[in-house]
Amino acid sequence: LLREKRNTTPQSPPAPNQSKSPASSSRSGGPARAGEMDPDEVKSKLQGLAFGNVLAAAARDYKKEVIAKEKAQAAPAIHDEVDLDELLDDPELEKLHAERLAALKREVEKREVLKRQGHGEYREITEGDFLGEVTRGDKVICHFYHREFYRCKIMDKHLKALAPVYLGTKFVKLDAENAPFFVAKLAIKTLPCVILFKKGIAVDRLVGFDDLGSKDDFSTRALENVLKRKGIIEEKKKDDDDEDDETDMSKDRRVRSSTAYDSDSD
Repeated sequence: LLREKRNTTPQSPPAPNQSKSPASSSRSGGPARAGEMDPDEVKSKLQGLAFGNVLAAAARDYKKEVIAKEKAQAAPAIHDEVDLDELLDDPELEKLHAERLAALKREVEKREVLKRQGHGEYREITEGDFLGEVTRGDKVICHFYHREFYRCKIMDKHLKALAPVYLGTKFVKLDAENAPFFVAKLAIKTLPCVILFKKGIAVDRLVGFDDLGSKDDFSTRALENVLKRKGIIEEKKKDDDDEDDETDMSKDRRVRSSTAYDSDSD
């Protein structure tokens, strides 16, 4: 009876199909319509593209670095392969070599001529030699001295050290007691007196130690600098012939004053 009753129960007609809007579908988490992409999928693809660009840039930089290293390693090998025979046969190099040899030869000849004229050493001259010595040289340093004055001996030692170093200047000394004519002619009143000549003309002088701090223990370098400022000696060119002279000069650079003071101002 119950079965029959259910079967005989009137059934309501089926409800018509209702379409859902895209908004309600997306809110409910249902599938999107065809042609639309999931936001998470779009984000993932963009991240993948960016990562790929970074890798490509890194690969390019690495390739450039490898090429630069290969070039740097290949450079020394290229230099090692230079033929020395070709360099020796280079006409430009031969010309430079010949010019250098000619310059050295002229310098040696000039030095020999100067040495024959009395350059390169500190010499004592007489009153009769004075005019010939100062007029035959372009630059001459003449020390008027007294053999008993202690300060004259100090000046002697420094000038003797400088003479072989500056070959272009003649260094001489003259005993003032034995040259009264030139002492009076040059108005020399204080000893030591170092007179500087250029082409036979007295252009300057050092009276006593006034230009050297008025002290007995001045250095050879101090006297050297004073003479340079006055233009009577030039900057020396370094060469093998002068190295020994510089060494000897540096061994005794300074002269100390004695405890007994001698006045040389008479």
